[in-house]
Amino acid sequence: MKVQARITLTGRALRRPECILAQPSGDLFVADLGGVMHIAPDGAQQLIRPLDAGGPFAPDENPIIDGNQGFSMPNGLCFDAQGDFVIANFGTNLVEHLTRSGHRSLLADTVTWPDGSRRPIGKANFPAIDHEGRLWFSVTASAEAWQRFRARDLETDGYIAVIDDWRPGEPGQARVVAMDLQGTNELRFSPDGAHLYVAETAADHLTRFRVGPGATLTEREVYGPDRLGGDPDGFAFDAHGNLWTTLISRDTLVAITPEGEGLTLWEDGDQAAEHRGAAEGAPTSAHRPGDGLAPRMASVTFGGPDLQTVYVGSLGGSSLPTFRSPLPGAPLPHWSHRGS
Repeated sequence: MKVQARITLTGRALRRPECILAQPSGDLFVADLGGVMHIAPDGAQQLIRPLDAGGPFAPDENPIIDGNQGFSMPNGLCFDAQGDFVIANFGTNLVEHLTRSGHRSLLADTVTWPDGSRRPIGKANFPAIDHEGRLWFSVTASAEAWQRFRARDLETDGYIAVIDDWRPGEPGQARVVAMDLQGTNELRFSPDGAHLYVAETAADHLTRFRVGPGATLTEREVYGPDRLGGDPDGFAFDAHGNLWTTLISRDTLVAITPEGEGLTLWEDGDQAAEHRGAAEGAPTSAHRPGDGLAPRMASVTFGGPDLQTVYVGSLGGSSLPTFRSPLPGAPLPHWSHRGS
């Protein structure tokens, strides 16, 4: 299939659209530097930025994202019960709450470890709220490990934490419930809440835990292939139980079937082509941001009234590649796009 006939772009002038929340109405809420961008069904955009705190904010033009020195950089988002936002802020190393009217409050800046010590959170990545209302969040690495990070040698000091009893507007008591994760990224619960899935980006695979009483995590195991070959970042389940995940180092979208098989769905840009060439023994350039529709592909979200519209987020794009997921019973798609 020709990708141009299938994929359109949603949104404009987005800045680091790492995470996307979709509502059946067609409204989208996208992580943006310093806030959350609301994209209405008619395409109108409005940036929801904290009115009372939350900075420092990134410069309006040419922010140096990879060299971020502490400005607000919302990474993962989730809705709370009122439809407001919980934000894992990768720039300020905080977990925050933001209402749609722009009121910002701190939820957590430190976390308690099993040894009883209390430490700064580190690189907060992604939040999720379970069926019991507990707030979970992933942390990619400590701030110190992130500063030492070079190429693929990210240390195994990522973790998952939970706040058992939290309320918007009040700092909560966060505690570590899983440790020794390598590049902890997006996390999601199974529909029945029995399992928690998390992307270990630097370990190049998805990990699954069983959720036990008291927000405990046990039975840690790799879910799907041991190595996906491109560093999984964000992921989501489709209506058929397939786990779709982005490979940020290859700008590729893959699916892991319920049987554990990995399938390539979309290869975006010349970076994906270079990866194929390297596998075949052809010369390839050093790693660089992609040049396709979703450079540094980072997340996937299902939206629309039937949850069949797919939106793809990225670190380097300014809009969201958008396409229709196959209907029930149809085979999974496979696209390929080369940068111009």
